[in-house]
Amino acid sequence: MKDKIQQAIEIFEKNHGILRTHECIKLGIHPRILYKMRDRGVLEQLARGAYRLTTMPDFSEPDLVLVSKKIPHGVICLISALAYYGITTQIPHFVYVAIPVKSRKPKLDYPPIRYFWCSDKVYQTGIETMDMGGYPVKIFSMEKTLADCVKFRNKIGMDVVIEALKMYWYEKKTNIDKLYEYAKINRVEKVLQPIMETIVS
Repeated sequence: MKDKIQQAIEIFEKNHGILRTHECIKLGIHPRILYKMRDRGVLEQLARGAYRLTTMPDFSEPDLVLVSKKIPHGVICLISALAYYGITTQIPHFVYVAIPVKSRKPKLDYPPIRYFWCSDKVYQTGIETMDMGGYPVKIFSMEKTLADCVKFRNKIGMDVVIEALKMYWYEKKTNIDKLYEYAKINRVEKVLQPIMETIVS
């Protein structure tokens, strides 16, 4: 039993310390071993069907990591991405996730999620992979996030959009050309332009 638990620990370590039940089974960890590890405190159950090694350092963004693990094709977007980049005062009550337009809504009990179905071009553009406590998480770049916020302004609120653009501009780490490039892909450059002119002036 000790050998099997040790083997399972090594498998978890090779996978950034977090695995789903079906991945464990595929990698040779018997469910009985999984539950024994959980009961002994070797594993922490993050949500139904998702476990992490308790010896691993805490994730800086545990909800984003969990969503990324359970929805591999999902990309962190909108208010969740704004919060990650520090360009909003909003505290997200959901994890905002972009998925391809033809995807089914994933079944996930926790954390609360808001899904945004995007066309292939909008979905595939501007994805970056960030290391969050040793786990790779897909998230839209800062400029793509801002362009998406303008696109979905009616869903998240225009006040959120304007605040984020102001904070982005005042940070002086701006790439306006990139921002407009993504705004054109989202077909919102005519909405963005007067907002930016007011902020910049």
